[in-house]
Amino acid sequence: MHLRSEPSILYFGTPVVLISTVNENGTYNLAPMSSVFWLGWRCMLGLSALSKTTENILRTGQCVLNLPSIHQVEAVNLLARTTGSHPVPPGKQQKGYRFEQDKFGIAGLTPIAAETVAAPRVLECPVHMEAVLAATHHLAADSVAQRGKIVTFEMRITRIHLDDSILMEGQQHKVDPDKWRPLIMSFQEFYGLGGKVHPSTLAQIPEHLYRTADMEQARES
Repeated sequence: MHLRSEPSILYFGTPVVLISTVNENGTYNLAPMSSVFWLGWRCMLGLSALSKTTENILRTGQCVLNLPSIHQVEAVNLLARTTGSHPVPPGKQQKGYRFEQDKFGIAGLTPIAAETVAAPRVLECPVHMEAVLAATHHLAADSVAQRGKIVTFEMRITRIHLDDSILMEGQQHKVDPDKWRPLIMSFQEFYGLGGKVHPSTLAQIPEHLYRTADMEQARES
């Protein structure tokens, strides 16, 4: 039986992303989030308009999207209620956030150079996606109470780095879903993927048929 319900959040399960950006003083910011989805080599991010990550992306127009596996969950959790914004915004103060300058240090993660952007990659994450800002959209512009509080960014991927441990045997450009175990956020709790539950008809479509012009543009970056 279905009951009418009003959950305060609708996080039914999305991958965790560690977004790395460059601060105005040249140091690095690193922030976990999970309001994200991809289509082709484009990505949509949903962020607080008051976050340091938002500020840095608007200023620099770039970031790296680092995808942790279940093996990096402790590092992600250490970052969960930290912010690079000083002073801490009131909404985050209410939720118990604290200011941290050295996000990589407190999480025990290692910054390494990217190839097309100034923001660093996270060595320990199996997936690194360098990205540049393509468009900015304000969410809930129709609501007086929420207007200006949430920003969505359309990011164009310019370079991808994959750990060889998650690739299909002998295929440099194809992730093996049986090896890749992303960290999933579901209603503020961490989960991993279970085993495959059923063969997929969509998986019968060759992946190269989904290639877009963005991939050619990325090669030129």
